[in-house]
Amino acid sequence: MPDLLRKPFGTRGKVHQITPESAGWRYVGFSLYRLKAGDTASEVTGDREVILVMVEGKARITGAGQNWGVLGERMNVFEKTPPHCLYLPNGSTWDARAETDCVLAICSAPGKGGHEARRIGPDGITLTERGKGTNTRYINNIAMENEDYCDSLLVTEVFTPAGHWSSYPSHRHDEDDYPRITYLEETYYHRLNPAGGFGIQRVYTDDGQLDETMAVSDGEVVLVPRGHHPCGAPYGFEMYYLNVMAGPLRKWRFVAAAEVAWIMERDA
Repeated sequence: MPDLLRKPFGTRGKVHQITPESAGWRYVGFSLYRLKAGDTASEVTGDREVILVMVEGKARITGAGQNWGVLGERMNVFEKTPPHCLYLPNGSTWDARAETDCVLAICSAPGKGGHEARRIGPDGITLTERGKGTNTRYINNIAMENEDYCDSLLVTEVFTPAGHWSSYPSHRHDEDDYPRITYLEETYYHRLNPAGGFGIQRVYTDDGQLDETMAVSDGEVVLVPRGHHPCGAPYGFEMYYLNVMAGPLRKWRFVAAAEVAWIMERDA
């Protein structure tokens, strides 16, 4: 069985570290720090660009030779307020000191030196409704295709109400055939409210060679190397996820699964 579900390996400090090598792919990296007030973290980006996302809490951050001050505002991700983020190009160093207990996500992909360091959000990020009926969810776009902030990265947050579906109708982006479809690897960092709940995510290909359905707990990460990847929030449990995507082209083009294409067409 593919190792698509990654559990945190601790409760303090760095608790996730997913590299292209550990994921068995080429582009996306994702790591996560859970820090107590006063804790520090630092990394060198090397040949990769990064977006630091303050999922929860506040931290004082320096990066790419600049002092960015204190980033972060929401103390609980389910406040749904726009996140404070920082883009740093390849060849940078960053340091963070937690001002409060905080959760700091590090999204990474190959950097090409095409963009300067910059703050992203909270200004310019607006919670946007997407979908219909029990497919309704709410999006905070951090750095998607319309935001020319990065060389490779595509990053967004999604809030899925209890009892709703998300990343649905099922779709895939696993071929390099632009403009019909683009090849994008993807990670999902999941949170649940209440935290003791669970969500469901299925990752499957049309030919059935990959077909895994996972119960996802608060703080776990799901890898999507290829195929369709819908997820659902059971009644009583709200779901959040932070998506990181990257591939050879910074475009998001997908193809719907044949069995649900009619839903996508109907609701367009």
